[in-house]
Amino acid sequence: MPVNSHRHDVLILGSGAAGLSLALRLNEGLSVAVISKRELSEGSTVYAQGGISAVLDATDSIESHVQDTLKAGAGLCDPEVVRLVVERGPDNIRWLLDKGVEFTRDEGHGSAGGYHLTREGGHTHRRVVHAADATGRAVATTLESQVRAQPNVQLFEQHIAVDLITTRHLHGHPGHRCLGAYVLDLGTGRVDVFLARFVVLATGGANKVYLYTSNPDVSTGDGIAMAWRAGCRVANMEFMQFHPTCLYHPQARSFLITEALRGEGARLLLPDGERFMPRFDARAELAPRDIVARAIDHEMKRLGTEHVYLDISHRPADFVIAHFPTIHARCLELGIDITKDPIPVVPAAHYTCGGVLVDTRARTDLPGLYASGETAYTGLHGANRMASNSLLECLVYSELTAKDIEQQLAEVAHPPAVPPWDESRVTEPDEEVVVTHNWDELRRFMWDYVGIVRTNKRLRRAKRRADLLQQEIIEYYSHFRVSNDLIELRNLLEVADLIIQCALRRRESRGLHYTLDFPDKDPSQRGPTILIPDTYRPRGGTD
Repeated sequence: MPVNSHRHDVLILGSGAAGLSLALRLNEGLSVAVISKRELSEGSTVYAQGGISAVLDATDSIESHVQDTLKAGAGLCDPEVVRLVVERGPDNIRWLLDKGVEFTRDEGHGSAGGYHLTREGGHTHRRVVHAADATGRAVATTLESQVRAQPNVQLFEQHIAVDLITTRHLHGHPGHRCLGAYVLDLGTGRVDVFLARFVVLATGGANKVYLYTSNPDVSTGDGIAMAWRAGCRVANMEFMQFHPTCLYHPQARSFLITEALRGEGARLLLPDGERFMPRFDARAELAPRDIVARAIDHEMKRLGTEHVYLDISHRPADFVIAHFPTIHARCLELGIDITKDPIPVVPAAHYTCGGVLVDTRARTDLPGLYASGETAYTGLHGANRMASNSLLECLVYSELTAKDIEQQLAEVAHPPAVPPWDESRVTEPDEEVVVTHNWDELRRFMWDYVGIVRTNKRLRRAKRRADLLQQEIIEYYSHFRVSNDLIELRNLLEVADLIIQCALRRRESRGLHYTLDFPDKDPSQRGPTILIPDTYRPRGGTD
């Protein structure tokens, strides 16, 4: 099968808020390619309900937002990064408004500049601007319409990156740089070559590594796994955030119940109607997500129940419907009237706080390669992401990426030709059941052994299973033609191993990492957990 070769100035892998906002910020004279595994909008951004945190009200302050973030991060945030992101917040909200995002307006209480602000867990002020309870959809659809109108941006939907192309693919090349990516066209089954002066990983998180997740199917850690294989350091993968309240219903897989409900007074209840969060934290339902998720997990295990309840029925029905129309409509379809009935909820893997290590210019260890959004470890989230800081991070780091690329344009030439993808020694898979079985086994043992509460015994058991599955998939990958499922499983296994390695190294409980073997914080472990691949080369010299 002939291989197509594409050349661009900037190759963006991923089409969520990080990827699309970067495409819009880049100079219109640059040739830009955006790779999307499914349709352009089918990523985590479109499912984000809550909002975007930024200091927009006169009673709030940058310092307050910084301190709230540092507190939620349990001592592992990078204070310089936190301040950088928070200070850039208001300008990035204005940028979205200029692009046409329509946030919910309200001239009364809890508003700023005519926009309604809500409050979520960990925040001491109302500072979350939102579009009802579907902020991600409003942002994603607006950015998508803008990108589709950009003549310099070429979109490749139904494409998935297989691996990054680096100078090690060139025989005898003395440099050290990312040159592009091998990309599978899901329509033709062909692996094409995409070359670019700059490559950006904006592929989202890795939460499909768990059995229960609020994320869409595309969240398979592709960027993190590819960067690791290319020699980039990865950090803080033990900190996987479990959203406390995913709807528990057989017909509503992955439907999230936004934290904003608790911000507006919703209460968590046991099956007998008892409110339990005040027993665990003075902030009750407004405690950070790790505390709420662990409390729910504790009560479920104590009582042997499959879920708890979230109840906002004590608020006026008109208020509930106006503020949470998406949740009200979806629950009503399933026979739950949230204005009258409590909502059955369960924790689910929600956000990857670790990722590819980047600096404050979004640069990874590999020259020419950037990472932004959930794929990246910036130092903003520390041991626990505070609600609604993630979309803000996407916007700020896409801005930083665009600025750094612009500053390097005159220095970076187009990459040389590289060898095409070699399929000469592979055949069509004979048994797809190997992939589907290993996928199911991986997600189940990660949920059971590397979930909300961990022990060293469980982690070592998970490591043995991950090692065995990796050997099977490496053998499978080397003999058979690549497919979407095989690529995703290979990446998920890589990421699972990184999560387990990081969890074994952190011998304390902090933020999202809670182990029964070490239930207390260790003041000596106040730095990130950094994993260094065998192929790592310290960044140095010019790009």
